[in-house]
Amino acid sequence: MISGDLRPQIVLRTYPYWFYLPAAIVFGVFFVVPTILAFYFSLTRWTLFDATFIGLDNYERFFSDPQLTAGLRNTIIYAVITSGLKVVISLPLAMLLTSRIWLKGLLRGIIFFPVLVSTVAVGITFASLMQPSTGLINTALGALGIPKLDWLGNPGLALYSVALVDVWKGVGIATVIFMAGILSIPTDYFEAARLEGGAWIKFRYIILPLARNATFTVILLSFIGGLRTFDLIWTMTRGGPGFASDVLTSVIYKQYQAGFYGLSVAGNVVLFILVTILIYPLMRFFNSRELEL
Repeated sequence: MISGDLRPQIVLRTYPYWFYLPAAIVFGVFFVVPTILAFYFSLTRWTLFDATFIGLDNYERFFSDPQLTAGLRNTIIYAVITSGLKVVISLPLAMLLTSRIWLKGLLRGIIFFPVLVSTVAVGITFASLMQPSTGLINTALGALGIPKLDWLGNPGLALYSVALVDVWKGVGIATVIFMAGILSIPTDYFEAARLEGGAWIKFRYIILPLARNATFTVILLSFIGGLRTFDLIWTMTRGGPGFASDVLTSVIYKQYQAGFYGLSVAGNVVLFILVTILIYPLMRFFNSRELEL
């Protein structure tokens, strides 16, 4: 006779594979098959009607072209800057917005508002605000006696200017994730920290370790978003001046526009491999750290 404890285990072993089938079909049709085709077409010179196999020529050209390699370098720089700043800014904001302060609800709405605005609208607005001669930002700097800057026209500033706008737009969702992590911590810990030593004890020994999952989530989402960014870059600079703010996605788009479809698909494959190489070890590390908690 089968005991009551074993019956649920037998049911789970008999039926769960059928529930995976619809998801597996969708995953195969919309991810596996396009990925395999992308790898194949990256080895060809192709149009909509014809494809000629050329081996690794597209990849050789990709890594020998200064424009393409600049896009690869800028992508990594952009992802590191935006993800790092979002963590550094949003964690203190989350601590502030989960404390007992006046007008807390209004401040939460103000910080989250940029998330709700279209990225294209944000790009157009800040491109106007950063105009070197008539932009509001330079006008304010001039009133303070600070030299005006060509935010989007200076090759040394353009990428970082767009990255700061990205941080402004994305810090709201990162703050919400941190707030959820902080609010999930039992209040008894905060009471103990208040008795032991105050704000530093609360931050160092309670929020940092117990909100670690929120930190991991913010880092992963921000880093992946930084690697895949396109709309803000294209709206504000179109990759200029020169190749100064080109990232992989803008370079790929330009290759599509020029009719180099095989080269652009190779760029997509490079981006796919780059995201996998950088994100998979991070996920493994974060998961291993989570198990230690």
